[in-house]
Amino acid sequence: MSRTGVPDDAIRRVAAAGADDAGGLPVDLLGDFLDVLSDAVCDGKPLQRRQLHRFRARGEEAAQQGVALRALLDLYLSSAWRLWRELPAVIAAQSDPNAVVAAGEVMLRAVDDAVAELAEGFQLARRSLVRSQVSARREFVDDLLTGGADVVGLLGRASGFGLHLSGPHAVAVVTAAREFTDDNPLVRAVERAVLGSKGDADALVASKSGKLVVVFAAPDRDAVDHVLAGIRSALGPGTGAVTDNDGRVQLQRRVLDGTWQIAVGRPRATASGVVASYREALDALDLAQRLSLNAPIIDARDLLVYRVLVNDRPAVTDLIQTLLTPLLEARGGAGPMIDTLLAYFSAGGNTAKTARDLHLSVRAVTYRLDRIRELTGQNVNDPNDSFALHAAVLGAKLLDWPATELT
Repeated sequence: MSRTGVPDDAIRRVAAAGADDAGGLPVDLLGDFLDVLSDAVCDGKPLQRRQLHRFRARGEEAAQQGVALRALLDLYLSSAWRLWRELPAVIAAQSDPNAVVAAGEVMLRAVDDAVAELAEGFQLARRSLVRSQVSARREFVDDLLTGGADVVGLLGRASGFGLHLSGPHAVAVVTAAREFTDDNPLVRAVERAVLGSKGDADALVASKSGKLVVVFAAPDRDAVDHVLAGIRSALGPGTGAVTDNDGRVQLQRRVLDGTWQIAVGRPRATASGVVASYREALDALDLAQRLSLNAPIIDARDLLVYRVLVNDRPAVTDLIQTLLTPLLEARGGAGPMIDTLLAYFSAGGNTAKTARDLHLSVRAVTYRLDRIRELTGQNVNDPNDSFALHAAVLGAKLLDWPATELT
């Protein structure tokens, strides 16, 4: 029996019922709330500051245990209204109605004050936990993608962020007109698309240096295609045709108010494989920009030949000087001729498509190809000449020649 006359078994019964209402939360989260509340009502006095501080501590404890705030408040409020019928003033309501009114006022104020402290303690603790988790997640992402951390330790931390790095993983990197940040709603949208309806996929989505990075399990090509399709869907409409001020049709991809492009590295196992795949994806984006590749999705495996050109600069320089230097004598310089060759090869040797892509007549394209043959001695219709010219113009594009002098 408490000093206020509420039997101990009644207090326990009220607490247990309130915990059931709140989804089975531990009764211990109530602390001495029911005793303190019944004392305040029977004394007719509001809760004291030292008592309220204890409820703030209960809120912090609940947050640290991962309890939802809604469930915590349900526990306290459900217990409070159940306690009401056990109070002596309510039991004796017929003999002293005024006491019930006074008890109601004190109880409502006490519950309001206690719940306010409870919620504030919870929110402050939750905010601190979130900051700590965000910091830990950011540190993990940085360590994972740079490869600067202890591998064994990294593997242990990975499981806490939804990754199991024993199998092959690939990395997709998204770049857009506007930089990505962790609070960008698109990051959450991509995360939902990649993690699936149950949120149990082996993947991690985060921003890094203004780009969106997705690390995901890639046991086979179907898994890679599935993730890329999910990212593309979350970013918004795919490739679409728009018309510029001159009435020409151009290719754009929109992500809110900007364009986007996805690059994906090749799948590899272990944490070091994630680093390699990430760097491949970044290199693929760089090559796509330098080569003016407008495809929404750039696969690093499709750019291996370009990486060969980049890695052997002396050979590429020699190839450009040998095959393309004569194009400097053309009217307008080598630039238009190189653009024509790039468009022609991209069109699969289709002159009509090349003309459409360059907004020229077929006759103009044919003239340029003939002129290229006259100046270089290379015939685009000959497989060997075509291969050499294609490699040379790709090298020129990568080295920004003729705008940049070869060294």
